[in-house]
Parts: sequence; structure tokens; C-alpha cells
Amino acid sequence: MPPLHHLSATELVGHYATKTLSPVEVVRALLDRHDELADELNAFCFMNRDSALQQARASEARWRAGKALSTLDGIPVSIKDNLGTDDMPTRFGSLAVDADRIQLPDSPAVRRLRDAGAVIFGKTTLPDFAHKITTDSLLSGVTRNPWNLARSPGGSSGGGAAAVAAGLGPLALGTDGGGSIRIPAAFTGIYGFKPSFGRVPHHPRGAFAMLSHVGPMARTAEDAAAMMNIISRPDPRDWYALPYDPTDYRSSLRTPLPRLRVAFSPSLGLEKQADPEIQAALKRSARILESMGAHVEMKDPPAVLQCLQIHGVLWSAFAARLADSLGDAAHKLDPSLKDLVEAGQQLPPHCILDALARRGEAGREINEFFTQYDLVLCPVHPTLPPTLSTDLRLSPPYPVYTPWCNQLGLPAASLYAGNSAEGLPIGLQLVGRQYDDTTVLKASHAFQQAVGHSKLAEPPFRMEPADALLQERDRNPA
Repeated sequence: MPPLHHLSATELVGHYATKTLSPVEVVRALLDRHDELADELNAFCFMNRDSALQQARASEARWRAGKALSTLDGIPVSIKDNLGTDDMPTRFGSLAVDADRIQLPDSPAVRRLRDAGAVIFGKTTLPDFAHKITTDSLLSGVTRNPWNLARSPGGSSGGGAAAVAAGLGPLALGTDGGGSIRIPAAFTGIYGFKPSFGRVPHHPRGAFAMLSHVGPMARTAEDAAAMMNIISRPDPRDWYALPYDPTDYRSSLRTPLPRLRVAFSPSLGLEKQADPEIQAALKRSARILESMGAHVEMKDPPAVLQCLQIHGVLWSAFAARLADSLGDAAHKLDPSLKDLVEAGQQLPPHCILDALARRGEAGREINEFFTQYDLVLCPVHPTLPPTLSTDLRLSPPYPVYTPWCNQLGLPAASLYAGNSAEGLPIGLQLVGRQYDDTTVLKASHAFQQAVGHSKLAEPPFRMEPADALLQERDRNPA
């Protein structure tokens, strides 16, 4: 048997059913592994050990009695620290959240996971209010990439991505307001799925309400589909939620995949070009899709640049609204978030209304495009994981190839597509038409089966020589 930390959720459930492993064994092994890696990765800001073992014992008793609650019963799941949890504080990665505001009830997805018997064991790190695509904050410091400890795991769901990649639980619950599930998934070589907007109920929606999606981070599309079966169940607290769709996403993976029409777009029509190694990986992936029976042709989707411009307006407007809600505590925000706040405060009101109107027009164009195609194959991000020695607080990288999916509510996934010459993972992005989550998950699963990456190779832990800036950031992230 492979090491416990290397087993997928699907494999773990198989062992639970045959009593060759128990949830208690798995959780104990996970906690031990966390203790070994905590200082290196800094992927967690809170760990509830006693509660995790208590939940595992209850699950073990259910499996022994033949009364498992679901296919996630006893599976460890980490939760991003901008999602409410009954038994753990929620700080949003920010010093600006006062102690009397950190206890929130379970968010809808967390509540559904508990109902399904999943073991909720810890909260993962994120940047201040999930505002950027690297994971470092004044509250919790710097989170590292398990493929190379001198690299960022991306953000804002960087703690969850690092945890899954390092074997600290097979599943993580993340959020994505502009790429925050998909970019860290690409940077750490795992699978990240951003569902259609409203598919997974979300409350409270937080600072970036109209853009934020909740979704699974896993090693495989099959595990993500199993998680979608649970977290997509209805909750009346989210007014934006879609009508409940009882689709069994995991079972749908085993049904035949139709001949897909795939638009291959290496740069989404933008001036920014992806690194050559990423482009090469995308071309290989396009050939794999063709070998699976897909019809692939070069075609850029419309309105991507327009959506990127809209995203900049709305992102800064939401940041200004966040600062207003924090009052005097806003001075504790991360410097790069303060820059967003200042930009948002300078926006005239008509700019926000204009952005919302333009988003509707962009949606019309995309809907017409997806009458001709089932999927778009494109990069997740133009570069490989950035080094921590770059002072990302002063000039953080921003998403380029991902925000259009948030603006238009499209389902999108990041899949592992091989490694660079340095041994860093490369991700590819599959984007589907509005509300067609099933096709993205099915195509992802079929791709993983075709390339033999149904499981992620364990990343090597190594540290490049740290320069003075890196050492200083570790000592004092502020």
C-alpha cells in the first residue's frame, strides 16, 4: 500500500469499506505529518486536533456498523480561512479582523461536509481577505510550495493547495474570485475546480461577493466530483445560489464522453504570452485531447480583455467597500490591499454601473461562442510559480487568464500537465459553458486517465539558497 498521505479520498473510502484502514489511523497519520512539515510549509493557520480525532472516531464507528453517511465519511478536509467553521476561528487572513468577529457559524459547504461525515480538521492560510494570487499575509506569514520551498504555492487558496500537494489531507475547500482555486492548483500540481457561479451555496459571501465561488481542491477530478456531490446541496442563506441540481457528478464520470469541440487558445487573445514551457505543455495537452476523440481547433473566446478590464474595476470597488466595513481597523490591511482600496475609492459611481452593464454584453458574446464549442483549453497563468525572494507585497502578480471565468460565472478547472525543466508543475485550464459543470469534470477525469496522472506524484521538498530578503520575510512578514 502507498503511504497514507498519498492516497486519494476515493482510495481511502475503499480501505474504510474493507476495514483495511480506519479514519482514526488516517487522521493520526495526517496530524503527525503536519507536525513534520508545519514549519516548512506554513499551510495552516489553525489546527483542531482534538476535534479531528473525535470526528474520526465517530466515523470509524459508523463504518464498523455499516452506516457510513457518504462517500466522504471519515475523509479529512481542510477549510480555507475565509469560510466559517463552528469549531474554529475565521480570520480571513487579516489582522484587521477583531477577536470579537472571528467566530462564525459553518458556511453552507462546511455544514454539508460535516453532515456527510467528513473530518474538518484545520483552516488553511490565505492572503489578506483573499485579495491576491500569492499566499503571504501580515497575520500568518509566508506559505511555501512543496515542489520547491523557495517558491509560492499561489493564492489566494495557497494554503489549501500546498496542503493537498504535500499530503496533508486529500481534499481542501477553497474559494475563487479571480483565479484563487485554479492558480494555486496549477502552481502545486493538483486539481482545482471552480464551479459555475451559484452552484455551491456560499455565505457570508465576503468582500468580493459577486465574484466569489466555492469549490474543491484535490489530487483527482474523481475526488473533486465526489466533493461536489456534497457541497452543491442547497442552503437558503445564499440568495445567489442556483436551483439545486441533483446531478451525481462522480457517477457521471463513468458515462461515455461525447466528441468534444475544443477551442485551443494559448493566450486567450491577450498580448500577454505564457512562458514557452507552458505553451509546450498546452500543445501536448491538445494532442492528448485529440487522441481522446476531441475536435481541437485554434480559436480565442471573445470578450476576455473586456472581462479583465471589468474585473479590475469591480475588484477595486469591492476592496473600497471592504475598507468601509472595517472602519478604523482598515489601517491594518496588507499594503497591496490598501492600494486596491485607494483605487476603488477614486472610482466614480457610473464606472461600476458601466462595468456591470458591460459584463452582461460580454456574457452574451460568450454564450454565442459556446454554441460552437464545448470547452476552451488555455493556460491558467502566464508564468511558473514565482520565487519568494521577490517582494510580492510591493508588486504582486495579478491574474490574467482566469478572471473572465469569474466575471461570467463559467465552470473551470486547473489540471496538472507535467513539469518544467526545473521540476515545477505546469497547469492547464479547461473552461466550460455556463452551468455545464459536468462536462468540465468529465473531460478532466478522462484527461487524467489518458495521461496516467490519476494520482499526483509526491513533490520533492527542497529549498534553494535563501537570500537576505527571503530570510527577512520569514522572520517578519509585516
